[in-house]
Amino acid sequence: MTNPWRGEVTLVVEGAPQVMRLTLGALAGLEAALAEPSLVALVERFEQGRFSSGDVLAVLKAGLVGGGAAFDPAQLDHAEIAGGPMGAARAAAELIARAFVVPEV
Repeated sequence: MTNPWRGEVTLVVEGAPQVMRLTLGALAGLEAALAEPSLVALVERFEQGRFSSGDVLAVLKAGLVGGGAAFDPAQLDHAEIAGGPMGAARAAAELIARAFVVPEV
C-alpha cells in the first residue's frame, strides 16, 4: 500500500503495482542525471512544463530505486506503464510533489 506521508506513489508497470519514492540519494542522482544545479531548479523544470519524456523516465527510475521496487528500472524504457505516456508523466509529477509537500490530513 502506498504511504503518501513517506512521499510514495504507485506506478503500475506491466500490470503490477510498484511503489516509488524519491529518497535524498535518488534526488541527488536525479539532479546529476538531468543536469540541474539544485532541487529547486529540478522542481521548477517540472512546474513550468519544461520536461521531456526522458526526464519523466529518469524521475520514474529514481522513484523505483528509492522505493525499493522489485521491477528493474533499466527495463522501464520498454515496459507497459498504466495510463501510457500521460500516466507516466502524472506519476512523475506526483512523485516530485510528494517529495516536497506534506499530504493534507
